[in-house]
Amino acid sequence: MTDSCDLVVRTPETQDEWSRYYGLRWQILRKPWNQPEGSEKDAREHDTWHRAVFCGDRMAGVARMQMNTVDEAQIRYMAVAEEFRGMGFGRMLVQSLEEVAREQGAERVMLDARSDAVGFYVVLGYRVVSDSYLLFDKIQHYLMQKEFY
Repeated sequence: MTDSCDLVVRTPETQDEWSRYYGLRWQILRKPWNQPEGSEKDAREHDTWHRAVFCGDRMAGVARMQMNTVDEAQIRYMAVAEEFRGMGFGRMLVQSLEEVAREQGAERVMLDARSDAVGFYVVLGYRVVSDSYLLFDKIQHYLMQKEFY
């Protein structure tokens, strides 16, 4: 798939791209648990950094980064469309947001990973700090962190 499309990681720009960005977040992270559209957003959407990976004109994945403190960034709402998983798009999103975190002065990035994504983040240099929370009373999350040295 990656051989047949131009890959770009960037912030969505047009109203259509933003609609697809939030649509993918909802479809992957909320719809399977019968959560309403709109539940994929929170109050910090406007003071955060957003990234989408495009395969040609198709949006393959999305993620967001926020600064929690002057030295701690957090990646949230990471979602890769099923047809694009295992192709390196998630890695591209994380690396792009880590670059932004460094530019903003972060010394570390933390995130809450679903149990089935822990291995993915470990490969990228994150470590499990602790159990985090149980989303929708079904999905165990783990607090993970990566230090910049």
